[in-house]
Amino acid sequence: MGESGSPFSAAEQGLGYIFQPRFALLKILELPESSAVFLEKEDDVEFVTENGIRSLASLKHKAGGDKLTNLSTDFWKSVRIWLSYYRKTGRIASDGQFLLFTTAELGEDTFLSLFTESAVGGNDRVEQAQAILATSTSALIGKIREELEQLSEDELTDFYNRITIIDATPRINDLPTLINVHLRTIRRESRMAVFERLEGWWMDLAIKMLTGERREPVHGYEVSDKLSAIAEEYRTDNLPITFRGRLPDGQIDVANDPRLFVEQLRLLDLSAIRIRNAIVDYYRAFEQRSSWARESLLISDEIEEYEDRLVDEWTRYREIVFERLSDTSDEEACLIAGKELYRWAEMETMTLRIRERVTEPYVVRGAFHILANASPRPRVYWHPRFFERLRQLLGIAA
Repeated sequence: MGESGSPFSAAEQGLGYIFQPRFALLKILELPESSAVFLEKEDDVEFVTENGIRSLASLKHKAGGDKLTNLSTDFWKSVRIWLSYYRKTGRIASDGQFLLFTTAELGEDTFLSLFTESAVGGNDRVEQAQAILATSTSALIGKIREELEQLSEDELTDFYNRITIIDATPRINDLPTLINVHLRTIRRESRMAVFERLEGWWMDLAIKMLTGERREPVHGYEVSDKLSAIAEEYRTDNLPITFRGRLPDGQIDVANDPRLFVEQLRLLDLSAIRIRNAIVDYYRAFEQRSSWARESLLISDEIEEYEDRLVDEWTRYREIVFERLSDTSDEEACLIAGKELYRWAEMETMTLRIRERVTEPYVVRGAFHILANASPRPRVYWHPRFFERLRQLLGIAA
C-alpha cells in the first residue's frame, strides 16, 4: 500500500476489473485467429479453440509482493469454479482446461509449484492437495474438500492435471508493451495511438459482453480485422478519423453563435439546419486536427500547405461564380452567387484531400469553415460583399 493508501482501499480490486479485458486482449492476439474469447461466462475469461477445447482462466491482479501459498483462497476459490464446470460437462469427458493467471509469485515450498507450466502432472498433485486440504479448518476449504471427495481417484487425477498456474503474470501497466509486440508492422511513432484505438474498441466490446448485449464470443479474426483497419489509417497516405459522429459539448446555438464563419453563413440566409451542420463540421475538423497534432501524425507545414491549396481552388471557383456580377448587382444576385460558391465548397470539393486516402467529408468542409473563421481576416468568404456587409453589421475592419 502506498503512503497515501487507505487500509480500506479497493485500488487492487479496481485494477483487477480493468486488468481482465486488457489481459484478454493480449491473449486473443497471441492465440490463433480461429480462437474465441468470452468474458465472465464460466470464469473471468474463457478461451475456446477451433476444435472446442475451453480454457477457463481465473485472473488475479494482486498487490506487489503478494505470494501464492498452499491455502491461498485465490487458488481454492478458482478450484471450486473449475470443479463445478468439470462435473457438469462430463467429468473425464469434459472439454475444459483450467488456468490461474496471477501477478503474485508462488511462495517457497508450496505444493502449488506442481501446477506450473513446467511441472509434470500425476498423482503427486492429488496426494499433496488432499494433505493440504486436511490441515485447514476454514469453512470455505471444508466445502471444497467435500465437493472434491465426490470425485473418483481417476477423476481427481484427471481434474488436477487440467490445472495450470501461471504466476508472476505481467501487471496491468506492463500489458501495453506486450500488446505492442503484435503491432510491429505499424510505424513505431503510431503504435501507441493504434493501441489506444484498439483498446477503446475492445473495451466497448467487453462492456457489451458483460451487459449481455453481445452473447457470442469475440473471435481472434475480428480483432485482427479491426487492428488492420485501424493500422490502415496510420499509413503515410492516410490519417485516422476519430471524430465521426461526435458533437460539440453543450447546445448548438445557430442564431447567436458569434464566430465569423457562422456569421458568414447567416449573411447567406441559409437554413438553421445547414448552419448547424457547418458548426458540427467545424468542430469535428478542428478537433481532428488537434488530435493529429497531439499524435505527431502531421508532417511539417502539412496543414498550411493544405489550406493554401483549398484557398487556391476557392479563388478559382469564386472568379467563375462572381464574374457575372457587377457593382450594380442587387442583393438577390449576390445571394445567389454566394450560395453557389458555398454549395461548391460543401458538395463538390471532396477530392481536395489532405492525404490521398482521407475521404471523410468533414475534414474538407470543416477546413473551409476554419479558413472562413481566420483572424484578423478570413481567407475565404461566400457573400460577394461580405467585408462590406461585415463592417455594417459587426463594425469590424475589413
